[in-house]
Amino acid sequence: MAIHQEAVKITDWLKEKVEAAGGKGVVFGLSGGVDSAVVGALAKSAFGSNALGLILPCESQEQDEADARLIAEAMGIVVQKYDLTPAYQKFREIFADLSPSKLALANLKARLRMSALYLVANERNYLVVGTSNKSEIAVGYFTKWGDSACDLRPLAELTKTQVRELARFLGVPEKIIAKPPSAGLWPGQTDEAELGVTYAEIDAYLSGRELPEETLLRIRRLEEKSQHKRTFPPAP
Repeated sequence: MAIHQEAVKITDWLKEKVEAAGGKGVVFGLSGGVDSAVVGALAKSAFGSNALGLILPCESQEQDEADARLIAEAMGIVVQKYDLTPAYQKFREIFADLSPSKLALANLKARLRMSALYLVANERNYLVVGTSNKSEIAVGYFTKWGDSACDLRPLAELTKTQVRELARFLGVPEKIIAKPPSAGLWPGQTDEAELGVTYAEIDAYLSGRELPEETLLRIRRLEEKSQHKRTFPPAP
């Protein structure tokens, strides 16, 4: 499918799903990355001023907010900022007897953002739109009940490569498209360094192209280890 047809298809799908749910619009996290930029552009096309991007710093890098605002200005997206840092710090204070890992604390940030998105969505009668793409979902690169918790996943069938193509078509600033993918979990953190494989390799795997055996095994291990993230909790 041509990239412009993909944009139209997703925009129409968003309208259809929100209307079916009796909603007035959508809310999504605007992180400063290419995935949230594409979601924001598509949501704006579908719902205009009823597409709201939330900037949700949580002991975050200042550059993340700057990039989010760059996207909002370039794409004409309505944004609202809520600083979750005090809530995050209060959690750490309450659980001061624990010594959570860096990853556990990063997951807490994602779950606080999820709670913020649903609070705003409930108040406005909006649906929450997720920003995960097919490549991330395949290897489990998301927080269970954090950024995976949403009502609609418009990018779930698009690889990272396809998301970047769509971003260029939609007019997302090249700086955002070219920046190293990062969840902003801690200073210097990047997706690919954490995963141990590149998105190009994951996309090649999803397309059935040949890969070195070591890379193939790494991706399959990630896929198998994260299977629980892609299914509902089991019951006896």
